[in-house]
Amino acid sequence: QETEEMVDRLIRDLDITSLGIMYQDDSYGRAGYAGVAAALDRRGLGPSSIGIYPRNTTAVKTALLDLREGNPEAVVQIGAYEPVAELILWAREVDWEPVFLNVSFVGSNALARALGFRGVGVFVTQVVPFPWDDALPVVAAYQRALKAHDPEAEPGFVSLEGYIAGRLAIIGLERCGAEVDRSCFLDSILGAEELDIDGFPLSFGEDDNQGSDAVFMTVIGFDGRYYQVKTLRGVATPE
Repeated sequence: QETEEMVDRLIRDLDITSLGIMYQDDSYGRAGYAGVAAALDRRGLGPSSIGIYPRNTTAVKTALLDLREGNPEAVVQIGAYEPVAELILWAREVDWEPVFLNVSFVGSNALARALGFRGVGVFVTQVVPFPWDDALPVVAAYQRALKAHDPEAEPGFVSLEGYIAGRLAIIGLERCGAEVDRSCFLDSILGAEELDIDGFPLSFGEDDNQGSDAVFMTVIGFDGRYYQVKTLRGVATPE
């Protein structure tokens, strides 16, 4: 869903159809690449260029050269924050400024710290709502729980995802009661039509253990913080 949302937004919001794909050379990276390529293929498009880097390294210069060869207007990155940041920093160094987009796996906070002021305009998709938007009931409940647990803790995407997962586990345990076992726990969740966690819907089914298809777009601002965005238009180009 994250890569589909990226491709859809780039085309719909920015009229960009020239996309490069950077990914780490392992099963995760290849799955991410396949997701982007499939989203492009559904629209009669293909990647303009591809950059691959070895897992557990920051050896991205060859990937950068390969990506620049196709001169894409945007680059979708599938990888860990260090090599992803390294490629963006090198791209900025040589005045190459495509729109950079990352999936939530990258580690949002670590990426923003690694990029510093050069992270402005880098997009990251998220699979949970904005952790600072307490107008949403699930976020308000999460913030209260976080403050009760640790008054000094800062809200974040990872801990919000963990909170939602914890709430889901509680639902399963409560439905099974004292006789909880693996079979009952799974049936109580997978057999439900839809689960509601303070307005955040989750649904499971046969061969569908994801729970939610929601994708939220965020961007790194001038202060190094993340901001939620409804459209890519007007925020995609760093100044």
